[in-house]
Amino acid sequence: MKKVITYGTYDLLHQGHINLLRRAKALGDYLIVGVTNDNFDRERGKLNVRNNVLERVEAVRATGLADQIIIEDYVGQKIDDIQKYDVDIFTVGSDWEGHFDYLREYCEVVYLPRTQGISSTQLREEQREVVRIGVVGAGRIARRFVPESHFVDAVEVTGVYDLVPDHAYRLAQDNHLSHIYESYEALVADVDAVYIATPHLCHYQQARYALQQGRHVLCETPLVLSGDEARELYQLAEDRQLVLLEANKTAFCPAFNHLVTLIKSGLIGEVVDVEASESKVWGDPTLREFDPQQAGGSMYEMGSYPLLPIIRLLGTDHADVRFYAKFENGIDIYTKGVIQYPHAVSTFKLGLGVKTEGNLVVSGTKGYAYVPAPWWKTDYFELRFEDQNQNKKYFYKWDGEGLRYEIREFVACILNHRLSSAHLRRRESVAMAGLMQQFAAQTAITTL
Repeated sequence: MKKVITYGTYDLLHQGHINLLRRAKALGDYLIVGVTNDNFDRERGKLNVRNNVLERVEAVRATGLADQIIIEDYVGQKIDDIQKYDVDIFTVGSDWEGHFDYLREYCEVVYLPRTQGISSTQLREEQREVVRIGVVGAGRIARRFVPESHFVDAVEVTGVYDLVPDHAYRLAQDNHLSHIYESYEALVADVDAVYIATPHLCHYQQARYALQQGRHVLCETPLVLSGDEARELYQLAEDRQLVLLEANKTAFCPAFNHLVTLIKSGLIGEVVDVEASESKVWGDPTLREFDPQQAGGSMYEMGSYPLLPIIRLLGTDHADVRFYAKFENGIDIYTKGVIQYPHAVSTFKLGLGVKTEGNLVVSGTKGYAYVPAPWWKTDYFELRFEDQNQNKKYFYKWDGEGLRYEIREFVACILNHRLSSAHLRRRESVAMAGLMQQFAAQTAITTL
């Protein structure tokens, strides 16, 4: 039996794709189609915001031409697949002529003629929708956000507003933004969506106003510091059919989501314990993070990240929570939290003046997952077992600052009319805000 393999993104599946698949099928007896994962289409240099990988797999399956469909996840996979599936012919469109000649060492390479007059690029341009985003706040994170947006399809950052006009001017000048807005209201009136990168205590009012005006909202983490406020904002967004997304970059990064998928599939057994930590030692006491009047402190500044794997893996219905914190000058420079569940326990450690190992360990009844520091920038993790021969390492590429993943998810939700993301559910975001609220109440805090 002669096996043929081909690859593509197959977004906006069109007659050109079908013709190519039909020609590939005619080369042999068995056709394997590799569908590129939707995390990063490196050939176009953009994150795909249209059809996700499952939708594209179903579209290919519906053609009836593929005998087997696989997912292309990593650079170099073509060689692995050719050997794994004992492939005789690799084929791809003639616009890639010569590009895959290196595969001739492993199998025959055939470049097939493309259908003239139609392409995915052409269709994308014809159907192009652009989400115009205004940036609110011109601080450190906003300066990373604007360059990252260039790696996402269908996004245009149009302008910026900041309480300090000079900050907005510098951000606009450095990134060639067309507008500097004199007021938040003026920005909201002129865009499709807002990215809120202001201090924590501004988030609630600014998100609420934007939603009331019919604008989608991507808000830096923590979304708010109260579960009640989070529930109100998400309900407002749902009532108005708008997207409200908490900009927790780790939640949307490919490696972290693969880790969650593997753990939830049972590879390490039942999860019994989750340990996560993050710390920073900054020498500048004038920073906002050290100001109690601006919700400074380690819990508010960093808590969303260690809480993410705990809530994603163990759920939102914890039985009890205890905090142990060391305070200086009105803020917690160190906090340790213990969250108890009916059948599991979790701990997290946070420091803005106390240094700790920033890793993630998930313990299960069959094995454990280990993500080294800095785990929140996940590009590598291991699954470890009693029999070390079963241990497996997973490597991923963390692109740029990582913000492109959250931007991609935000815009994809808007264009595909999804009000919630599977990578960070609304109830999970509410649960994190609820734990911030419990910390603020100080009823469960032991002071060190």
